[in-house]
Amino acid sequence: VDCTASAWTAQGHGRLQTLRGHTSWVRSVALSPDGRHMLTGSADSTAKLWVAERGECVQTLRGHKGPVNSAEFSHDANVVLTASDDRTARLWRLDADASTSVV
Repeated sequence: VDCTASAWTAQGHGRLQTLRGHTSWVRSVALSPDGRHMLTGSADSTAKLWVAERGECVQTLRGHKGPVNSAEFSHDANVVLTASDDRTARLWRLDADASTSVV
């Protein structure tokens, strides 16, 4: 298990970025509407926000008690939704405090 996600060019010219930082399988990847950020959900019970151009993790979202199976951006990329095997979905505000609401 390499615990990574990779971004590839649409033209098939190779890998753009390899996202490293999760400690278990990556189960979900989403691209923000403006293409500037990526979001990954993992079996390590976290979601991570990445700067797409640099492959740098800028925020780790912790709170789920089971694998994160799905992670998606809102239309304005200010909020993300994660869903987990712990039978919860969480809404996360992507600001300094990363406040969360359990749905």
